[in-house]
Amino acid sequence: MNMIVERSVFYISDGTAITAEVLGHAVMSQFPVDTISVTLPFVENVQRALAVKAQINAICQQSGLRPLVFLSIVTPEVKEIIMQSEGFCQDIVQTLVAPLQQELGIAPAPVVHRTHGLTASNLGKYDARIAAIDYTLAHDDGISLRGLEDAQVILLGVSRCGKTPTSLYLAMQFGVKAANYPFIADDMDNLKLPAALRPFQHKLFGLTIDPERLAAIRQERAENTRYASLRQCRMEVGEVEALFRTQQIRYLNSTNYSVEEIATKILDIMGLNRRMF
Repeated sequence: MNMIVERSVFYISDGTAITAEVLGHAVMSQFPVDTISVTLPFVENVQRALAVKAQINAICQQSGLRPLVFLSIVTPEVKEIIMQSEGFCQDIVQTLVAPLQQELGIAPAPVVHRTHGLTASNLGKYDARIAAIDYTLAHDDGISLRGLEDAQVILLGVSRCGKTPTSLYLAMQFGVKAANYPFIADDMDNLKLPAALRPFQHKLFGLTIDPERLAAIRQERAENTRYASLRQCRMEVGEVEALFRTQQIRYLNSTNYSVEEIATKILDIMGLNRRMF
């Protein structure tokens, strides 16, 4: 049996460090290792790089284990300082750039902040993502049923099944205008699709959840109430799932999925385009 060990992991960048974190986490998830994560964005100059190097070296000396370092840094002199630390350093971008340079026959032209920075080339996509966030906030939890013709997806489901976090993730990560509408306890006696949603049947997508999980989530918000009781949760989930089937609304059980997975599955099922960069 593999022994679980704990290692310090640094994600270092001269930008936001999002790329270093995403790729580094993806790699580390393959190993049975507990990690202590340190994310250091905007390491853009020699002085900051020297401080980071000292931090890495100090942890190495204290723990007796080399920290794992995932870095994405453009400026050569700044990168070299980090590479000279006592950490196990991996330049995650250069690993892919070198073979691509050979294949394309083009020398790279690195620019600081190009990946997640605001540039002329990505300004339109950035504006679209901001518009999507504004739209999603204005159409959260059934606040407004106006302007649904502009929605790319309308999420339906019982309270606390994951509609709001999924909607916000779709907007913030992918630039998707997502509205969401809740079915509440008062709807259950005569559950039907609201008239305002019927013209947009092709945009509707349902989220459901196991009643036991729903009850646990609701207990954290309203302990020992009818709203959080397992009986109530079973009734609401059953009624809403029946509505989805009757109305032929595609839906997903969110119980065992993260918000990232739920959002990506919705994009795939609905055939929606991403606006990531």
